[in-house]
Amino acid sequence: MGLDMDMDKIRFKLLDVADPNIDYTMEDFNKEFDGQFNNYFGDKTEEDNSMKIEFNFVNKSTNQDPEYATVGSSGFDFRADLSDDVEIESGSVAIIPTGLYFETPPNFEIQVRPRSGLAVKNGVTVLNTPGTVDADYRGEVKVILINHGKETFTVKHGDRIAQGVIATVISKNIVNLKKIEEITTETERGSGGFGSTGKA
Repeated sequence: MGLDMDMDKIRFKLLDVADPNIDYTMEDFNKEFDGQFNNYFGDKTEEDNSMKIEFNFVNKSTNQDPEYATVGSSGFDFRADLSDDVEIESGSVAIIPTGLYFETPPNFEIQVRPRSGLAVKNGVTVLNTPGTVDADYRGEVKVILINHGKETFTVKHGDRIAQGVIATVISKNIVNLKKIEEITTETERGSGGFGSTGKA
């Protein structure tokens, strides 16, 4: 891009933009960097990875590598890595391997979410949605599927079974869980729980 800047600083500022708990917007980002990125984050015809945070992965399956289908896609597909078909009877659960291993950076997670097509057509979804792949996990990503449909559902090698969404998280290196004797701060809601704010 021809910019003599600290790229790590820029990346961290973009994390601040993405974090809903930090009062720092894209407008603030552009002001801080004098609007030099106003036209950068659009649909570009040329691939430019200089601003991106790398998510290293290993693909030990024979399936294609995960990728985003479009610029606006929130996630990428997880595909089944199977030597034999897996049948999931109605009301049953199966753990499906993907053959994918990720080197997730700190303050990120991969959320394993259902695919809407499977849910609508077959009643098949991710049981623990969203499943969480922690930043320090280095094992194979496996997907827990449950069949809510009336018919047995067959998973074949290469089937798209879930989607992965990369999200920022506030983890132990930022948060200190501090035990206290009593909650003393007062709020408008107080201890109101389920349904306490009404139906509307």
